[in-house]
Amino acid sequence: MSIQSVLKSTVIALAIATSAPLFAQGTPINTAAFDALVAQGPVADGATIASNTWASKIKQAGALRLGATQTSNLFSLLNEKDGKIRGFDAGLAQLITRYILGDGAKFQFTQVTSSTREQVLINGQVDMVFATYSITPARAEKISFAGPYYTSQAGVLVKANNKTIQSYNDLAGKKSATQAGSTGPAILAQFAPKATVQEFQTHQEALDALRQGRVDAYVTDYTLLLNTLSLGGSDAQLAGAPFGAQDPYGVGLPKGSDGVAFINAFLKKIQADGTWAKLWSVSIGQRTGSTAVPVPPALP
Repeated sequence: MSIQSVLKSTVIALAIATSAPLFAQGTPINTAAFDALVAQGPVADGATIASNTWASKIKQAGALRLGATQTSNLFSLLNEKDGKIRGFDAGLAQLITRYILGDGAKFQFTQVTSSTREQVLINGQVDMVFATYSITPARAEKISFAGPYYTSQAGVLVKANNKTIQSYNDLAGKKSATQAGSTGPAILAQFAPKATVQEFQTHQEALDALRQGRVDAYVTDYTLLLNTLSLGGSDAQLAGAPFGAQDPYGVGLPKGSDGVAFINAFLKKIQADGTWAKLWSVSIGQRTGSTAVPVPPALP
């Protein structure tokens, strides 16, 4: 079963069970299980590292420079109590860091947004970007992508008391927020061409606009919306099922980097040994009540 089917079923079940905002209580990540999983990740041998220019450069530097976010609950969230970032994206990034650098692996963190992800790679500020980063032809002209390591679709978020917007079909004439630099504007142009689109620089700005009533809906990646609802205490709800084409998430790398082959080989390795499935369960499955682990997307 696909991740979309699993998460869609969970949302529908919860919606039927209660009229309160979805995931009203929120389920925190099992930090001990997450940390143990990362600590037990595989470590590449010297020959594997030496055969790859991208990995060798990181090994010589002694740290991996990571472009990511720290506000995405299911994917990459900072725990202010211990200063650690956890989630599905964060776990994969930390596993790759360990795979290259071994025990005591370190990464240097750079905060990115939808609008800055390509630029930090083009400028050489980071070695890779892990940030629910959809693979698109336009982006692939500027950078390279490893993966995909995950897939999603688009979704619509509205206030919990909204009765007029039941799906993207109801967005005509409505003020619809999305993130600048994301796939949201193109999705709205295709599926809701009569919506009044307002672009915001960050996910949080779009959420604030919705909660303050400055927009009627927020259209973005479905799993990001699940992420928002899983934080708990939300006054918003999903309107309808996921829609649009499958949206593959990739690892952003500098254009032409041989890190693509290195990371794809790593992803195949952790899919085969069960690490991918365990990370999905602790980061997403246990947080959303989903027990059926999805099949990861095929890799080149």
